[in-house]
Amino acid sequence: MHAATAKWYDRRDSVFVEFCVEDSKEVKVKFDKSKFEFSCASGTENTKHHNEVELFGDIDPKESRHRRTDRSVLCCLKKAEPGKSWPRLTKDKAKCNWLSVDFNNWKDWEDDSEEDLSSFDKFSEMMNSMGGDDLPDLDGAEEEHDSADSDDEKMPDLE
Repeated sequence: MHAATAKWYDRRDSVFVEFCVEDSKEVKVKFDKSKFEFSCASGTENTKHHNEVELFGDIDPKESRHRRTDRSVLCCLKKAEPGKSWPRLTKDKAKCNWLSVDFNNWKDWEDDSEEDLSSFDKFSEMMNSMGGDDLPDLDGAEEEHDSADSDDEKMPDLE
């Protein structure tokens, strides 16, 4: 019995946990108010996987779902308290070696208000609002003497 490798991410009203198990069979997912259980068999050797997670917050078991694909099983845990951020998936702070954060899907949704934007968001927003039209046309300024620009010379062929 192995714990399946999983990635998770937090959203405003749900927490998503993706168990990275290829060719899973006999998938069982049991949702409880404060924990959930995952088990399946996978591969040609029918490797048994089992994970039990004591959750950081409560979920709504009736509204929680899972979906199996050939590559993984994605579980959507519906939060009992939407809008409450989960800093971690598990109740305990102890690190689970089978669990990691899904950074591709992670989003700090609770910082949606204006003053809480991270400095990067402020910077990219500033860049977007500047637009290209009101910037001076730098290309045109150099056209008269681009023959002196050594970057445009043909590079010698590499031997």
